[in-house]
Amino acid sequence: MTELDRLQGAANRTELAASRKLALQRSLPLEEALRITLAASAGPAGLPALLAERGALRQAEAARALARRSARAAALTLRQARHEGAPTAWRAWFDGSARPNPGRCGIGARLLGPEGQLVELSEPAGYGNSSEAEYLALAAVLEAALAQGARELTVYGDSRVVLDDVAAADADSAPVLRPYRVRVQALLAQLPGTVLRWVPRHKNLDADALSQRASTAPAMESAMESHAVLVS
Repeated sequence: MTELDRLQGAANRTELAASRKLALQRSLPLEEALRITLAASAGPAGLPALLAERGALRQAEAARALARRSARAAALTLRQARHEGAPTAWRAWFDGSARPNPGRCGIGARLLGPEGQLVELSEPAGYGNSSEAEYLALAAVLEAALAQGARELTVYGDSRVVLDDVAAADADSAPVLRPYRVRVQALLAQLPGTVLRWVPRHKNLDADALSQRASTAPAMESAMESHAVLVS
């Protein structure tokens, strides 16, 4: 670090502005102008003491910034671990869409089993809003899990509205979503140990694509469209 860098790093915004002004007025090098300005700020303690004090403050702030970054990184790791969790025997992803919102709904879901079982759902779901479509998708994949005899199931979705509503106390749940919530909770009661986890949208692309396909299918395709593939 040059002496000029050290002086500029020690100066605050007001002192920097005053030093530049002084350098222009007296045709001085900026380094000399900074020395004059900082010496005036230092007073009887002297410039070396001021530089030492402010250097210590910069180091302390750098340490605090590093600690904040480390804390954020640790919190992010914890959130990701909480959202994703350890792999379970059965895993599922769900998504729902409405075009427009509210509008024509589609639901999509994937269910994977420990022996290669794969169930994919892509179904039109009538008319409603995106939260209703998400709830219908969750119910559909839970029904598929029941049909497959799934155990140790983790279900992933990117709808905080639906996942938070399922987990909320009765008094805190959304009244307009109550029928969907009752249906999902009844299904969960038949799948003990099932865990619902939020994931960001980019980790739910397969279910999203299935729901989008269902919601944009031609109007004449009114029949429910789904398939299950079992791989030994």
